[in-house]
Amino acid sequence: MGKSHALALARQGAKVAVTDIIQEECQSVVDEIKSTGREAAAFKMDVSNKADVDAVFDEVIKQFGRLDILVNNAGIYIDKSSLEMTEKEWDETINVNLKGGFLCAQRAAKEMAKNKWGRIINISSIASGGVGIGFPGAAHYAASKGGIIGMTESMAAEWAELGITVNAIGPGVIETPMIKPITEELAKEISTRIPLKRVGKPEEISAAVVFLASEEASYITGATIYVDGGWLAQ
Repeated sequence: MGKSHALALARQGAKVAVTDIIQEECQSVVDEIKSTGREAAAFKMDVSNKADVDAVFDEVIKQFGRLDILVNNAGIYIDKSSLEMTEKEWDETINVNLKGGFLCAQRAAKEMAKNKWGRIINISSIASGGVGIGFPGAAHYAASKGGIIGMTESMAAEWAELGITVNAIGPGVIETPMIKPITEELAKEISTRIPLKRVGKPEEISAAVVFLASEEASYITGATIYVDGGWLAQ
């Protein structure tokens, strides 16, 4: 989804900084953006490491001059039952999915406050609690994604006076490498639960990202927009 978000924002004229723990993954996206005549740069970053986050944000500001939009898209998921989950697996998931989002949002807000304008978009999930649907094997993931929603609401209340909106998007099942391990049989079962009878495409999440990053969404903050094909409507 990160690639899709980067391309979508670039098409709208944004200068894009693409980050990932594997820089080669970023560079391929940057090359694609540059082929369209837009400006982009790739940076290796571990979102769970504050020193790493600060160093990359310093470089982004140095190269681009300012920061207006942050999309917190980094996330990992390893299917593991709660009884078998190790402390390391729990910590790694929370550190990347939740702590990483906090560190990036905190630093971004400090930059955005200088210009009294900013858009922070946190990617959560329908696997986030409070919506009446549980996902076996996802206690660590759901805890992190539910935390993102709570964090989003608190940040929105705090940073509104700084001209910064903070919102979350809760994707349903989206066609990404994360769901590749799902068997064809399970995919069909999942599709029966979705009113639109299919999994979503990354570009359909990116459309919501672009909207929340725009001036048209200036009166939306602290919200979670679910893009799930109607799953939660049932």
